[in-house]
Order: sequence, then structure tokens, then C-alpha cells
Amino acid sequence: MQPIRTFNVSPSLPSQLEPLRKLAYNLHWDWNVETKDLFRRLDPDLWESSHHNPVLMLGSISQARLTAVVEDEGFLAQMGRAAQQLEDYLQERTWYKKNRHQGLVNPNHSGECYAYFSAEFGLTDCLPIYSGGLGVLAGDHLKSASDLGLPLVGVGLLYQQGYFAQYLNADGWQQERYPINDFYNMPLHLERNPDGSELRIGVDYPGRTVYARVWRVQVGTVPLYMLDTNIEPNNPYDHDITDQLYGGDIDMRIHQEMMLGIGGVKMLKALGYNVTAYHMNEGHAAFSALERIRNLIQEQGLSYAEAKQVVTSTNIFTTHTPVPAGIDLFPPDKVLHYLGYYADIFGLPKDQFLALGRENTGDLSSPFSMAVLALKMAGFSNGVAQLHGVVSRQMFKDLWQNLPVQEVPITAITNGVHARSCVAKSTQELYDRYLGPNWSSVGTDHPVWERMNAIPDEELWRNHERCRLDMILYVREHLVKHLRDRGASPSDIAQAQEVLDPNVFTIGFARRFATYKRATLWMRDLDRIKKILLGNKHRKVQFVIAGKAHPKDIPGKELIRDINHFIQEQDLHKQVVFVPNYDIHISRLMVAGCDIWLNTPRRPREASGTSGMKAAMNGLPNLSVLDGWWDEADYVRTGWAIGHGEMYDDPNYQDEIEANALYELLEKEVVPLFYDRDADALPRPWIAKMKDAIRLNCPFFNTARMVGEYAENAYFPASDRYHDLTVDNYAPAKELAAWKANLSEHWYNIIVKEVNVSSGTDIEVNQTVEVKAKVDLATLNQNDVQVELYQGAIDANGDIVNGVSVVMDYQGNETQGLSTYTANITYTTSGLQGLCLRVLPKHKYLSSPYEPRLILWAD
Repeated sequence: MQPIRTFNVSPSLPSQLEPLRKLAYNLHWDWNVETKDLFRRLDPDLWESSHHNPVLMLGSISQARLTAVVEDEGFLAQMGRAAQQLEDYLQERTWYKKNRHQGLVNPNHSGECYAYFSAEFGLTDCLPIYSGGLGVLAGDHLKSASDLGLPLVGVGLLYQQGYFAQYLNADGWQQERYPINDFYNMPLHLERNPDGSELRIGVDYPGRTVYARVWRVQVGTVPLYMLDTNIEPNNPYDHDITDQLYGGDIDMRIHQEMMLGIGGVKMLKALGYNVTAYHMNEGHAAFSALERIRNLIQEQGLSYAEAKQVVTSTNIFTTHTPVPAGIDLFPPDKVLHYLGYYADIFGLPKDQFLALGRENTGDLSSPFSMAVLALKMAGFSNGVAQLHGVVSRQMFKDLWQNLPVQEVPITAITNGVHARSCVAKSTQELYDRYLGPNWSSVGTDHPVWERMNAIPDEELWRNHERCRLDMILYVREHLVKHLRDRGASPSDIAQAQEVLDPNVFTIGFARRFATYKRATLWMRDLDRIKKILLGNKHRKVQFVIAGKAHPKDIPGKELIRDINHFIQEQDLHKQVVFVPNYDIHISRLMVAGCDIWLNTPRRPREASGTSGMKAAMNGLPNLSVLDGWWDEADYVRTGWAIGHGEMYDDPNYQDEIEANALYELLEKEVVPLFYDRDADALPRPWIAKMKDAIRLNCPFFNTARMVGEYAENAYFPASDRYHDLTVDNYAPAKELAAWKANLSEHWYNIIVKEVNVSSGTDIEVNQTVEVKAKVDLATLNQNDVQVELYQGAIDANGDIVNGVSVVMDYQGNETQGLSTYTANITYTTSGLQGLCLRVLPKHKYLSSPYEPRLILWAD
């Protein structure tokens, strides 16, 4: 039965408790211990049953309980402290003001806004609109942007069903449920027009316009705006655009990415934001560039080249994908069907339009790549770990023809995690006591980390033991509920109530069940792993495992089933537990309650990985293959490395070698160290490793450092370029576009006539070598180019490797019209060395010399 009218009913609170409403609707409570404790104190059972959703709590709690707490002076005092902490937090975000405003070259650049686009955001467990690490990273990005006071807004989609809820059938096979998200009982605000009507935007699809309303979740000082298409007058298919995260077929994926990118730009405009830098977190939002170009053409009167210049100069792209198979690729005919009208607006032939998303523009049958579109439309691009930067430069090197791979302009900003979100409450309080309140944001060189040894070994260890017990008690309760929901037998339920031993060494493994993560590597030799688990009654070992496979990933689901079959067949119910329906809450318990964090990806396919960072912040050593973030951590002092970073051609051989390496470490180093106890029953060498894990990883692998790097290396420069290019009715952008057109027309007329080197073929280390070059710049001049020497060692193929560039000095023009350049170089190491000469574009408004994708090497 359809209603004739609807009402949005808000919780009714006594006036004395009104501060609870403001606290509930700002996700600051997710990383503020005082506020979270306050809601737990209000009704512990309801806090748990609501999945830690304070808005749902306030709408469900009995009036009798509210009346009681009005008379509870202790509760009112705690509420007052929490409200004051939120108010202080909102007013005291100072990093941005200190690091941006004082460093501004042009005071007129102070008005700025950064828009962060992501297909998913993992903020807290009561907002299940994330699937895994990408979403949680995006959520942590917003939290740290708020902590630093950045003028940033988030842009996403609000999924009615989100990602699926996982359960296992009796055979251990993953099944999926899709609970409906009740937006009106979540910490969400529906954005409205001044007249009270819903704020809506429209996105053009073939033959129709799809409308979306706008919801906001407040993340500290940062608003996250999300689009919702499940409204009238959209047709049922269009309702489903924001139905499931990563659901549907390829057509639905294009619909979603159009809504995210195109709709996101339209939404920001409707909300009144003047965005000065756009950040695409993965390629899902790359269509935003097309909509921005359209706006500048149709509303500002720019040409396509001028509009594209503004967009490229102010776009930032972060890739999280270390393999081509992970990139969204769309058939050319579908791209033209859904987005061909942009080609008409841009004045581009169809093939030129499709070339925006093609690595090889001459291959007219190749698919349209969202990552390639994002890279071509971004002035700053990065991977998410140093090794991932190397992999990304190799993967996308063909977009910059003739450029040495190490100079491909894809840098790396290593991921981090939000410390106050992932460190257990009791552990945070321990750090606050001994390290002070700023431990969660200060850098590696801060003296606070010198106080780490001031934490008594016994206090750190007893706290960790409590965290392990908390995790085990939750896992038991969670398994019992899961089994009851499945209709399991009383004996299975009784068995679940006794899984895991609070005094046994516990290995944690939790992540997305993609095959390259090798979730069953530890099971490769069943006899050997059983001996490790049970062979020594004084040194037992147990596993806690969790994670989801994508609903269509059958091999991933088979890994989950294999683990559950292993548990059943080997009768290891107490020693090995698979925890169903992994989410942020389970993750936080595991990274605090396990003793070591296991990670076994197939190098180099782990772009970064962040769960191990969270574990390290809680004092857990890592036991991992050298991939992603772990490759750049101190894996000797803060854990153990599986292997030495080798690469293998035969994956079966690799699995054999690395499984044996894992067993060796467990048998000979890891387990013995954990059970090495002194007279006080403390594992002091293990505790020393815990302290190193905290001291060496916490200050670097956190999003305070990460977002600060994005701000200084990407947001600030992109925002400056926005202001530079848009003054005087976009005159600088027009100048730069015209300069690029002239450059492209005449670039290949440049000729390097002479390169004269002062020394012979035999020189000594640090000997000065003078180089003089004569270059015919044709119709260009010395202000258009930068002439460089490129020097380095020669490899077995006769190529310069790991070269460095030296800018040559312009000395003037000769009578024949040749430009003269000189430079002095030295070599600091012996062996066979070489040099080349190259010419690159130069303009004050370029984001980098590589932006025009032009380079000329001397023959």
C-alpha cells in the first residue's frame, strides 16, 4: 500500500539532552572515546544492536530511559564534556592555517576548496557503504582532512543496499544478503533548497534525465555529500543506480560512474562550492573531467583545448590498481552510446574522443580505460606505496613515449590509517597517559616517540591480553548468532561458545578474498600447519580469519570454503575460526586482539594494504610478504618478512617456497619468541618488538602524514594553478592552450646540431666534464624549452639506467640562429657511464615539463 503522504519523524529528546542530537549527527563520535562511551552508557544493549548507530539509538530508546538519564548528574557531566570536546575540535583545526596561509605566495589564493571523489567511503560500521580497503582509506582520508582543517568536501554515492552482508551455509560457502539501509535512521542530513524542497540534480543518460537527491554526513569539519537516485520520477532501473556498491553488469557500472563523476560535479555546483582542486580516488570518478570541460565550454565560453587545460591543471588522480585486470574498461560502442554527446560538445571526432581513454590511440578497437582517462586528465598522479609507484610507472609508461620509466610522472604517496579510529580504546588511553594526547598525529622525528619505553612492559602486555580476550568473547558471541540464524544444531552452537583460547598465540588474517592475496597459503602443508597449531601443548597457535569475496568471484569464494572445510575435516574448530560478515567493527577488534598480523599477497600485486598498519598501531608485529606498505617498513624490528622480495615466473613454485618460509618463521622464530617468558611471566623480547611496531610505524603510516603530503604536493599546487589560470577571464589558460598548440605544431622541427664534450672517453670519478650543445629551435625560442643532459650508468643492453638530469644553461644565439647551451657534469661512481641530451617543454603554468607529453632526444 503506497502512502498518500510521508513524514520524517525525528527523535524526541528532553531539552536537557539536546546536545546528544548534535553529537549523534557528527561522525566525530567515531574517533572520540568520550562520546562513544557516552552513547554506550546511554544503553549498552541498544548500542550494540544498532551497530553503534547513535541516531537509531535516539529514535529507539525508551522514554523512561531518557527521563532517567536527565536525573543522572554523572551522565549529564559526561555529555557536557563530550559536547565541549566536539565544539573545541570544530574550532581548533590549525594545521591548514599554519601550513597553507603563511606559505601563500599570492594572498588572493586564499579562497579554495578541494573535492575528493570516491566510489566508496568506510567511515563507521553503521554506514555500510564500503567494501574494503579502498573505502576505509577514503573514510580515513576525510577524517584526517578534518583533523588538519583542510577545506575539503567528499563526493560519493549513497547505496540503498551498500555492499552485501556475508553468511556461510553449512558447507562453508559464502552467501550474500543485501539489507536495506534506512537513511532516515542514520547519521545523514538530507540537503534541501531554501524553500524546504529536496535539493536535486539531473544527469543526462540516453533518452532521459536521471535525478538524484543529496545526502550529507558530517565528518568532523568535512562534509561528505552522496547522491541517491532511488526517487521519483526515475524509472525502476535508474532507482538501482545507487542500489549496490560494485553490483550489476557493465551497463550499470557505467551508469554508476557517470552519476559519481558527472553527477558529483553538478552536485557541487548546486551546493554552491567553488572547487579549486579535484581529487579522483581511483578511476571510477574520471567522467567528472568531461563534465568540468563541458561546463567551461558552455558556461565560460572557452574552447575545448582551453577548458581541458584548466581541468587537467586542477585534477589529481590516485591509482590503487597494480594490475591491468583491476582497471575499469568499457567497450567503445557503449562509451559513445552513453557519453557521445560530450564529443559533439567538445567538437571532437568520435575516435579522438575515445582516444582520451586509450593508451594506444591508434588501436581503434581497444576499450576505453577509466584509469587512462584519469591519467590524461590529471596534472598530478600517484600510487599508494613506493613499490606501487614503481609498478604504476611501469604499467602506464606508454602514455609518455620515449620517457625513461623512472621519470614517468606517477609519484607515490604511501597510504596511512586514522590512528584514533583503529587503535583500541584502552590502548589509546595508555598512549595518552605515557605519550601525551598528540601521539596520533605527530611525525617520526617528534620527541614523543622517545617516551615509548616509559610505558611499563607489564602494563602494555596486560592491556593487550585484555584486547585479545575482548576479541575472543566477541567472536564467540558473533559465531553463535550466525549459527542460530542459520538454524545450526545445538552441538554446533555449544562448540562455537568455546572457540579460541584467551592464552594462546593468535594469528590474524583479515582482508578481501581475492586470489592474489593467497588466503590459504598457510594451509599448503596440512601436516606441518597442524603440528604448528597443536604439536607443542605449551606453545599452541590459533588463527582468526575474516573477509569477503566479491559475489561474482567464484575462486575467492572457493578459498573461503577451503578454509571452512579444513576446519571441519581436521576437527580444528577451537584453533581456527572464520568470522563471517567482516566489517569495520570486527576489523578493529582483530587488529587490537590478535598477536601478529599475517599477510601473504603475491608480490607485487598488493598496492598498499592498510590492515597491517592498523595492527602495528595497536602493537602487533606483522608477518608478511614484502609487498605494498610492508616493503618500506622496518620489517626486521617491527615484525618478520616472508622471503626477500623475490619475483617468480612460476606461481606454484612461489607458493611452495613462501609457504615453507612462513612455516620456518613460525616454528623457529615467531612462536618461540612469543612464549619466551621471564620470572614475571612476561614475554619481554616480544613486548620490545611490540613497542618498536608502535614507535616506528605509528608516526609514519598514518593519514595525518598522508593527507598532509596530499595537501602540500597536490592540493596546494593544483589550487594555485586554478587561481593562476582563471584570472582575467581565464586569460592565462587561453595563453597556455595557445602555447601548447604552437608547441605541438613546431616541436618536431627542433634539431640538436652539435654536442661537444671536453673530455675523452677515459675520465676519473668527480672529474668535471664540460658539455656544449647547439640546438636549432626553429620557430620556438629559449623560453619555450628546457635543454638537459641525462647521465647515468650503462647497463648490459647499452642503455642509461637510473639516470639523472642536469639542466643546461642558455648562452645565447649564434649568427646561424642556433641556440647555445652549456653544462658541467661529474660522475660520482666508476664503471661504464654515459650521457644523452634532451629537450623538454617549459612554461610557467605547466604542472610539469612532462604534461605536453613531448620530448626530443639527441641522436
